[in-house]
Amino acid sequence: MNRLVLDNAQARRIFLDRHALSEAPQGDARGPALLGLIERLGFVQLDSINTLARAHDLILFSRRPRYRPKALKTLYEKDRALFEHWTHDAAVIPMGYYPYWHLRRQRDADRLRERWRDWRRDGFEARFQTVLDQIRDHGPVSSSEVGTGEARGSGGWWDWHPSKTALEYLWRSGALCVVGREGFQKRYDLTERVLEQSVCDPARAPDHRTTVNWCCSGALDRLGFATPGELAAFWDHVTMTEAKAWCTSEQAAGRLQPVTIIGADGTPRDSFARPEIAADPALEIAPTKRLRVLSPFDPALRDRKRAERLFGFDYRIEVFVPAAKRTYGYYVFPVLEGDRLVARVDMKAFRDRDTLQVRALWPEPRVRWSKGRAAAFEAEVQRLTKLAGVSQVAFDNGWLRAD
Repeated sequence: MNRLVLDNAQARRIFLDRHALSEAPQGDARGPALLGLIERLGFVQLDSINTLARAHDLILFSRRPRYRPKALKTLYEKDRALFEHWTHDAAVIPMGYYPYWHLRRQRDADRLRERWRDWRRDGFEARFQTVLDQIRDHGPVSSSEVGTGEARGSGGWWDWHPSKTALEYLWRSGALCVVGREGFQKRYDLTERVLEQSVCDPARAPDHRTTVNWCCSGALDRLGFATPGELAAFWDHVTMTEAKAWCTSEQAAGRLQPVTIIGADGTPRDSFARPEIAADPALEIAPTKRLRVLSPFDPALRDRKRAERLFGFDYRIEVFVPAAKRTYGYYVFPVLEGDRLVARVDMKAFRDRDTLQVRALWPEPRVRWSKGRAAAFEAEVQRLTKLAGVSQVAFDNGWLRAD
């Protein structure tokens, strides 16, 4: 049988469809509708940087412009429809997936204990019971409410006091849940007090094989096509070895087939997909031409190498790069139009001035910043003011950096 080849346009259509970026950005963005969107994406990454809006808020807004941050807070903290844990980074995840994090919690328990013992967190294990007793007796706490009298440094993650480290370890390994955030500071409570026993009981957790199958299958559903490495990286608690074995087993059972994906530069890449991908409805649907600004941590972009292969878009976030050495800016947003990433924009909300300031925009090579495209961009920026909490837009002199 001939190997299926997806050209670059086909691959983009499938990929954007799986990331809810193919259809026009519209629809309800509260309660069950918002939860359904997060389930479709798998999870939403959390990030503290708030130049325009926090990453999780922009991720949801870019797909549902009626979204407001209060809706996510309600879903997470009041409805308990989401839980917080790690994928490749901190994320909010549908509560129905909680049992499948048992393997991750087990692996974190072993890995972090050894790593943190060797990383200047002396005494954190001795704080476990004290921290648990405090929460049991006095209710949810933040890191600033534990470890009274312990030496505190600059406050960075590398400078945690022992009780802060204990909190994080007990959360990552399952004894605690994060029940919400004040500002961006996590609040922790006893898992047994937050979740039903049927959800959090380790004895009822899916076994190893079931978890690996769920992780790899769920990753493929949300990527459309993938290598074993991309499957393993999606939730980030399945190993490459486990993902490779899953692909081999699923291919032998006829539930997976090898495909060749053509990159933006014409380079072929071997991947796996479901056998029915050749008839996928997304192949017949042209992505909306609606221009939209994406978060640097958007699910479609978090794998920078994959984004570069599919879209020819070379993106590196420069928040940790000294200002004088930045190519673009501190926190630059990709701009999507149809199935192309057409620009990147540096902008910031100054809430004390009630203004969203557009500092600079760089069109991608071979993208002409026409009057129509400029009008579409300005309309999108105006929509973003609702999320940013300001009412007006201002453009710096020389903001358009077109050649």
